[in-house]
Amino acid sequence: MEFEPQYTEEQERFRGEFARWLDENMPAGMEEPAEPADLTLEQYRKQRELGRKLGERGWLWPTAPQEYGGGGLDVDNAIIIEEEMDARGAYLPPYYDSGGRLGGNTVLVWGSEEQKLRLLPPIFRGEVRTWQLLSEPEAGSDLAGVRTQAVRDGDEYVITGQKIYIGSHHGAEQLWTIVCTDPNGDRHQNLSWFMIPSDLPGISWSPMELLSSGGEGGASSGVKNTVYFEDVRVPAENRIGEENEGWKVASTHLELEHGTGGRIARNRIVDRLIAHCKETHRDGAPLTEDPDVRERLIDVYIDAEIGRLFGLRNYWLRHSKRPISYEGPQLSHHRKMSGLRMGKWINDILGSYALTNDETWGPSEGHIESHQRGSIVAVHPGATADIQKVIMSRRIGIGRPERERAGALA
Repeated sequence: MEFEPQYTEEQERFRGEFARWLDENMPAGMEEPAEPADLTLEQYRKQRELGRKLGERGWLWPTAPQEYGGGGLDVDNAIIIEEEMDARGAYLPPYYDSGGRLGGNTVLVWGSEEQKLRLLPPIFRGEVRTWQLLSEPEAGSDLAGVRTQAVRDGDEYVITGQKIYIGSHHGAEQLWTIVCTDPNGDRHQNLSWFMIPSDLPGISWSPMELLSSGGEGGASSGVKNTVYFEDVRVPAENRIGEENEGWKVASTHLELEHGTGGRIARNRIVDRLIAHCKETHRDGAPLTEDPDVRERLIDVYIDAEIGRLFGLRNYWLRHSKRPISYEGPQLSHHRKMSGLRMGKWINDILGSYALTNDETWGPSEGHIESHQRGSIVAVHPGATADIQKVIMSRRIGIGRPERERAGALA
């Protein structure tokens, strides 16, 4: 059975065009550091520069509608773009931007035409990037329990509270979040969803340095921050959807965050591990000639390949607008548990050396040690592994008379 997509001659010509463009426009020195917090300002600026150039061609968010700044491309050409970026060790987008993949799609589904025309082109063209602000000190997995409040005052809302575990660093131009607009309202019917300029008075953030994690998540996603709102006045026109219907609006970004958006990128720790084992000798022979090591390398490769194919399937389902059910949380659960399995197998191969974080003599310049820590941390973000199992069970009809429907994506 052939799992890989097959391309027409026209699509392969597009691949060649895009590959040549990347060769001419992709700046050197964009490699992701092993530790996300080590991403320099210079590297980040190069990522943003490439993002803007991609956005000018409609290639930053290739399937987004052209009238809102996207490329309007079909799913096959979008996959080609993702594959060529991945082949060069880069991601699409080349920087952390939850606004395009999650928040932007939420505006597409729930925003007014005025909001789409105002908010989406800067995101889809790479002119701004956004952070998602969801978890709070007392609301993480139970997102509906958020306590950050927004009080209506004429044409504005006054927002007060704090959000934690906010990914990335080097700032963002837009923030999107869900807050409580009716403290006395019924659960799930007292929330509203906002897109907020990050430079408004009263917004501040600080890094959670002890909680920043490693891993191959891409675009500095392992850095964590706390964001504070102190009487921040947000224009009412930046509320997406009706007041107190934010949970309905959030169903879109949560669906995508839980894996339905899919992904094309390979798990690069596999390539790093295999390269290390080829170069490292034990008893006079490369590690790859040890039968026990080879067995574990096969386990790592197969597990990663299953995850890649799940991601490719979901990417195609989502962008082809096919019916979806349990597929998103299935991918998310596999990705989380796969990281733990790989962490154990890597320890079987390298022993305590896998925990060495040193760019000079640590394995793979510290990337493997970073993966060891990141694989543990990654079980939690974007809903825990246990929550993914609950969502899957509801989608296939276990424990309830009616099957839960997936969040709205169109």
